[in-house]
Amino acid sequence: MRKGQNPAKFIQHVHHPAHVTIAIVTYIPFLSGYYKQSMDVLEVCLNSIWENTPRKDPNSDSELYDLLVFDNASCPEVREYLQKKHERGLIQFLILSDKNVGKGGAWNIIFQGAPGDVIAYSDSDIYFHSGWLENSLNILNSYPKVGMVTARPFRTQEEYFSGTLEWAQQNSDAILEKGHFQDWETFREHTDSLGMPPEDAKARYHETNDWRIQYKGTCAFVGAAHFQFTSPKDALQSVLPIKMDRPMGQVLTLDGKLNDAGFLRLSTCDPLVKHMGNRLDGIVKQETEIKPTRTSKRLVDFRPIRRSLLWVYNRIFHLYFDN
Repeated sequence: MRKGQNPAKFIQHVHHPAHVTIAIVTYIPFLSGYYKQSMDVLEVCLNSIWENTPRKDPNSDSELYDLLVFDNASCPEVREYLQKKHERGLIQFLILSDKNVGKGGAWNIIFQGAPGDVIAYSDSDIYFHSGWLENSLNILNSYPKVGMVTARPFRTQEEYFSGTLEWAQQNSDAILEKGHFQDWETFREHTDSLGMPPEDAKARYHETNDWRIQYKGTCAFVGAAHFQFTSPKDALQSVLPIKMDRPMGQVLTLDGKLNDAGFLRLSTCDPLVKHMGNRLDGIVKQETEIKPTRTSKRLVDFRPIRRSLLWVYNRIFHLYFDN
């Protein structure tokens, strides 16, 4: 039996979501080993959003974005940090999963539930420079049927942007160029963050090319990356569900689905985001870390030993942290 009237009936206005939902997925199961600096990386990622993204929409008086964080069953320290930021109003929407549903599972939830018309997705190890969102939205609004815009030049397999090339080749208003338009330092910045040996990165740089488009005064590189992108929500919803039976390793499913559906996959011509990886070299002190000698470093980098040690590490990880 209800007694009295619900006070909520007298509320005259509700909050309207911002046009853009910036969505971050994080998974930090513990704070040692591979994940030793991951919480620091997450903090730098979020700070770069708050510091380098305008809160107000320049074309209106409304807020430009809401921040949504999906935590994929991280350790208590990470969840406590996120809850404190949410309580302070720095994170508008916080989703805490008690199980790791994988990146595909998180995408299915975010792409359906994000309140904005545009979703700016990112892994939790990305640094955002000033202008990343504005430039991404400019490409999104200038080109037709855009599916993804990554805020840095990025070379990826042509099979995942074949539809974009076809559109540019058939559109008389688009000027398509092929060449080395991305400088070596920009290219290397990303390959370094992935742990790619410099000699392998140099070979790949010279063996591959950039595709660049000029369309109605707006420059864009062809290709996008699933670690960070800005997309119309309806484009993402049109390719759901994203079926992945492993937490990671099948993320190109999204790239392929958008390409097959005829959506353009583009990136900004300037590097406006940076993949940090799992370390903040020079920022977090390593006082307790034992530095290997040159001899031991050569031994652990020896391919058979390296593969064996990483296999053991991987088995231990799955033993303790797979649900």
